[in-house]
Amino acid sequence: MQNNTLSRADLSNETGIAKNVHYGDVLIKFGDVLDVSREQLPMIKDEKILDKYKASFLQNGDVIIADTAEDTTVGKCSEIAGLRDEVVLSGLHTIPYRPVEKFATGYLGYYLNASAYHDQLIPLMQGIKVTSISKYAMQDTDIVYPKSIEEQAMIGSYFQSLDHLITLHQRKCDQTKNLKKYMLQKMFPQNGAKVPEIRFDGYTYDWEQRKFGELYSKVSEKNDLSFGADKIISVANMYFKEEVKESSDEYMRTYNVMRLGDIAFEGNKSKNYSHGRFVENTIGDGIVSHVFDVFRPTTSYDLLFWKYLINNEGVMGRIMARCTNASTMMTNLVASDFLKEKILVPSLKEQKKIGAYFDSLDHLITLHQRQTDFYKKISFYYISS
Repeated sequence: MQNNTLSRADLSNETGIAKNVHYGDVLIKFGDVLDVSREQLPMIKDEKILDKYKASFLQNGDVIIADTAEDTTVGKCSEIAGLRDEVVLSGLHTIPYRPVEKFATGYLGYYLNASAYHDQLIPLMQGIKVTSISKYAMQDTDIVYPKSIEEQAMIGSYFQSLDHLITLHQRKCDQTKNLKKYMLQKMFPQNGAKVPEIRFDGYTYDWEQRKFGELYSKVSEKNDLSFGADKIISVANMYFKEEVKESSDEYMRTYNVMRLGDIAFEGNKSKNYSHGRFVENTIGDGIVSHVFDVFRPTTSYDLLFWKYLINNEGVMGRIMARCTNASTMMTNLVASDFLKEKILVPSLKEQKKIGAYFDSLDHLITLHQRQTDFYKKISFYYISS
């Protein structure tokens, strides 16, 4: 069997006469078993290619191995399944194999990607920046399998069920993330509106325009050594840092105290935050580096509501543009300008409803991500055993 050498530019993502398995998709996109009836594959447009590779049309059970990568993922494979009347070819930087013995669906795909087999390939890889393996070198590797087709089928079915659970929870996680992103745009007033597009039933009053100086005050509370190194907060990620080296008492006194509900300005620019961002302390009293400006609420507020509002680029982006100065790597906050800026604020009762809603979405995201990671660990454990 042969692979073709068609690049991405030679393929179409829309129409064509045959499907093509590209090595990049094997490495990143496709799983251990590639169901060609469900996955979207790039298409071959040139009919001459079909004549040239007619003897290499793929069949169910064939295995496609990526022979090139930038690391030791070289040798990752996908077993072909779900093929009916389609014509599918093995593409650029792949090695197609057809078993000479009958295997149960899924067994080879999972086994060849397991470390029990893949570790044999590592000494055979060549290259420094780009790693590759040859079809000739792979001939010296050994494949272990139960003779019983039924046992093979049970093994393949088990890992396919794990893959299904992983896909299910990852899809739910992604869907909830997309919902959260959408609702962050719709449940906070934007572009000059006085109320959000989407509100909970029973809330009809306009949001009140307030200056940040009426809601927060800049504080310079220094650490009096009441807080040790175990209470140093990572502002960017909002957690207490672990394994922090003990510093002298003199240096520990330079830290600013950041209490629950306080907000701090984090000046790193990113694709999501053009002028830096504010982060609310939702984890408890602690200390932050003296480089962070800390602001403390002066009115009644809902902790969760302000967590999502103060970090919302759609609301805060224009405000941050007006009260920050750009430098090479970061932006610097002009505190006096920030406190003069205005923002729309709902009643405390509505704040609590909105905050609880987004907190529930974050809880669902965390739940599905944990389930995804859990099933991935189980799959990795058994495949690596």
